[in-house]
Amino acid sequence: MTQPRLTRNQALVHGALVDAAGPLSAYAILDRLRDDGFRAPLQVYRALTRLVELGMVHRVESLNAFVACKAPRERHESVVFTICECCGAVGEIADGRVCEELQELAAERGFALSASIVELRGSCRACSSA
Repeated sequence: MTQPRLTRNQALVHGALVDAAGPLSAYAILDRLRDDGFRAPLQVYRALTRLVELGMVHRVESLNAFVACKAPRERHESVVFTICECCGAVGEIADGRVCEELQELAAERGFALSASIVELRGSCRACSSA
């Protein structure tokens, strides 16, 4: 899969997420990009919408925040996030087995799965050993 052409705003929003230590809300992205000419939340939301469509960014539903995809070159209908309840770190599990298993579970129940986001909450390795 080739890297899609991004607009300036999309590239800036993606860069902010790649550089972030954790998930960012749209307003946190706006704050980071004010010096780059961002003035309105709509600018961020438009860029985020396209980046999500391209699979380059994921929305972490429970946090109402966004993260850069760790495997953007791979299209995956299912994404699994690990969310540390201690430090807030968010990890991404991009494993084809998860997608297949979720597809099978849904099909067994007569459900045609098009996409899924699974959020696992607990403690990351660093917080568990502290």
